[in-house]
Amino acid sequence: MKVLVVGSGGREHAIVWKLSQSNTVDRIFCAPGNAGISEIAECVDISVNDFDALINFVKHYWIDITIVGPEEPLAKGIVDVFEREGRKIVGPSKIAAQMESSKVFAKEFMKRHRIPTAEYKVFTSHTHAEEYIRMKGAPIVIKAEGLAAGKGVIVANDIDEALNGLKLIMKDKIFGDAGNRVVIEDCLKGEEASYMVFTDGNSILPMASSQDHKRVFDMDQGPNTGGMGAYSPAPVVTSEVEKLILDKIIKPTIFGLKSEKIKFKGILYAGLMIKDGLPNVLEFNCRLGDPETQPIMMRMNNDLLDISLAIADERLDKIIPAWQNNASVCVVLASAGYPGKYEKGKIIKGLDEVKKLKDTVVFHAGTAYVDNNLVTNGGRVLGVTALGENIKLAKEKAYKAIEKIHFEGMHYRKDIADRALNRK
Repeated sequence: MKVLVVGSGGREHAIVWKLSQSNTVDRIFCAPGNAGISEIAECVDISVNDFDALINFVKHYWIDITIVGPEEPLAKGIVDVFEREGRKIVGPSKIAAQMESSKVFAKEFMKRHRIPTAEYKVFTSHTHAEEYIRMKGAPIVIKAEGLAAGKGVIVANDIDEALNGLKLIMKDKIFGDAGNRVVIEDCLKGEEASYMVFTDGNSILPMASSQDHKRVFDMDQGPNTGGMGAYSPAPVVTSEVEKLILDKIIKPTIFGLKSEKIKFKGILYAGLMIKDGLPNVLEFNCRLGDPETQPIMMRMNNDLLDISLAIADERLDKIIPAWQNNASVCVVLASAGYPGKYEKGKIIKGLDEVKKLKDTVVFHAGTAYVDNNLVTNGGRVLGVTALGENIKLAKEKAYKAIEKIHFEGMHYRKDIADRALNRK
């Protein structure tokens, strides 16, 4: 079978890597892909948002199924376009993708269906939002209403930080039109976790739990990023907590949408805050997380193509989940300055040495080939991911591999997975 993966980051590299292990996959294409993906798939120079070109490519090459990685094409309706053409694709429709593309839609949906989440208010007026922040006090959370590449959330610990964050979003428009409306909500305390499921709109297939690290610096300092590393499983998601997540959050969401005549097919991602064994929703995403996908794909024993076809054909209930009992840790290597301004074109060295290491894979996020040199081509550059019998051993393998890699300005957190290791 022929598969097209849409996207160009570390998540898409992990998806392609997993698909390449399937006995029924003949050819894998990726649009547009990156340098690492080009080693195991055929990269095609088509933008993720050029739906006409993507459809024409699928028709010309007789692609059997398309898997969408990033959120933007989903929010813009790529699934609706493909399904109108009778093409199999994994992802939610435009209206279902509002669970990620519109924080207001998601919060109002959760309120209607009594899904646990923080109290909130929605503002289109900077003045009214400012008054509300002064009244509520801090800590407080300000969210750009629309898509912001995983960076549109400001957790403010004092009033000045909150007011400055509000100005950046609503007046300075650092996230563009995504900041025309803001959601201001109470700051939940506890431990974060990511919980993702495959769904065909009728059945749910849970994935292994994971935990992301959003802040750019150690000890969760600095601005939010798309994610600086992740590990799986997340010890905070015990079997009891997982049951609550499924019963109180995931099922009410999938079946609540269905009750509103919205079928959600693809991947539902719940970003959670867990305190005293009780989960609350921080956000929903409508696709695989990045970098959570990297450690999760390392641990998954199922054939990803089988799951993808089962989602498209609405027979996911026939798939039996299979996961390795070990753990996986991913550490992101980023460009200097990320998530702000950064330079591209820095030569990357040492990956040939890492390829010799057992149970270690380097997933490319922002890379390209220039004059036969592998160079940086994004803010997040590589995701060094390792398997181990437990989180401690997986972490040691990942950081040992990082010692062999170098590019000018390379930055990474030194404390990925410490939260799991330091749990009392």
